Amino acid sequence: MGRASTGARLVLTALLATCLLLAGCAPVPVARSHSWALPLHESEATALGGWVAEQHAQQAPEQSGFRLLVDGDEAFALRAALLARSERTLDVQTYIADDGLTSRVLLAQMLDAAERGVRVRLLLDDLASLNNEALLAAIDSHPQVEVRLFNPLLRGRGTLLSRGVMMAADLRRQHRRMHNKLWLSDGAVAITGGRNLGDEYFNADEQRNFADLDLLAVGPVARDLSRSFDDYWRHHLALPMARFRQAEPDAWRELRDDLAAWLEEQRHDSPYLVTLRQRFAEATPGALLAPLTWAPGQALWDPPAKLAGRGRPALEETLSGELVEVIDELEQRLLIISAYFIPTPQGAAQLQRLARDGVEVAVITNSLEATDVPPVHGAYAGYRPALLESGVRLYELRADHQESASLGVPGASSSSLHIKALGFDRDQLFVGSYNIDPRSIWWNSEVGVLVESQALNRELWALAELGMSPSLSYAVGLDEAGSLEWHTDNADQPEVLRREPGSWLRRLGAWSSRALRLEDWL
Repeated sequence: MGRASTGARLVLTALLATCLLLAGCAPVPVARSHSWALPLHESEATALGGWVAEQHAQQAPEQSGFRLLVDGDEAFALRAALLARSERTLDVQTYIADDGLTSRVLLAQMLDAAERGVRVRLLLDDLASLNNEALLAAIDSHPQVEVRLFNPLLRGRGTLLSRGVMMAADLRRQHRRMHNKLWLSDGAVAITGGRNLGDEYFNADEQRNFADLDLLAVGPVARDLSRSFDDYWRHHLALPMARFRQAEPDAWRELRDDLAAWLEEQRHDSPYLVTLRQRFAEATPGALLAPLTWAPGQALWDPPAKLAGRGRPALEETLSGELVEVIDELEQRLLIISAYFIPTPQGAAQLQRLARDGVEVAVITNSLEATDVPPVHGAYAGYRPALLESGVRLYELRADHQESASLGVPGASSSSLHIKALGFDRDQLFVGSYNIDPRSIWWNSEVGVLVESQALNRELWALAELGMSPSLSYAVGLDEAGSLEWHTDNADQPEVLRREPGSWLRRLGAWSSRALRLEDWL
């Protein structure tokens, strides 16, 4: 009798603990609004859209205008300036949205734009809502703003513990993430690439910044990217923020006032904002967007259903499959710049075959000391000997270089590579959110643009050649015994390292991915 009572109490305690974990976290039924990207004729009626239409009229109909955005501060200033000039719509899709100087500036401007009548749609991967639900609910309270979360956790959102438990219980779906990054102003100007929303992506972090790359696009490709946003916005996995947390109807007013007061203090005290205001405050749409390279381009994106499926999707139904087709046709050279590089056995075999067939293959990724995810480096490390033997060139970005301005991150004490770009032969390039790793191939959704342009291809290779310099990167090689070595410069003097640079803690993180066989999940 006593044992039965004890067992019953344990069961009851477990049930109560589970209820407490999940209490208050069930979604509230909220009807989804119906909205679409701005039609072309309405987009062209705006100042931004009118300028784009005027420029496009001088080009071939199938061409779009493009510009690579290397410098993080310029990439931020351009977003802020576009937001200030938006008249009808702003659509933002992102994987990460961190609190910080740049995010607060953009958030304040979003609320100002909403007050002008601009419709703001903010689509976030659910991980971006961690610790931010109150803020997102306040933004969402504005009548002109709607926030949606993609692939959200439906229950157990109240604490980190409950989130962890519930995510583990639904790991098949929860490990799939929306990794897309898009910025769309008035349906006329699009920005896509590697940058999330956060200070470290825009050179505003004093300690550590990411070397990153965006592609600005206007014309047909921008309209196609707007269509990709709508595909995700209207998908059943995109749920209104209000289902999970709601604020008072006028919460946005208090948020706007708080942001205004905080930014007023920063306006004259922040060297970052002072410098950018001097550079871009009076820029016209033409000066803001130019110079543009006009060329044929194709917007590529994973279908949002990729995150709703079971198992691995068919390769031909993904963005990866489209890029593989391009790589199969290469004759001259292939450039890979990928923050996280895990080629997979099939991809490594393809790269080795290309190199042996005489195609120049160069890869730039993070070194162990520079990466922000050591387990990814651990999964990549095992591929190096075979790739090098076949003739593939490998470069790993250093963390402690002095010429970081070359990759658009001046002033930071350390940096990591976050660029995701490919150069094909001498006339094509791809810029987007896509890393060369299993996560981008199979589990995350991605977006990007394939451009046919010799000029932009040369520009990307020029950036890569700067990144390959020994003052910025380690050139990985094999010695006569077949062991790895790292060639670099130390105080302008050539140096060869026989031991991979990186702390013991980073080595442990790299080792863990091999020991636990995590490659397919990274």
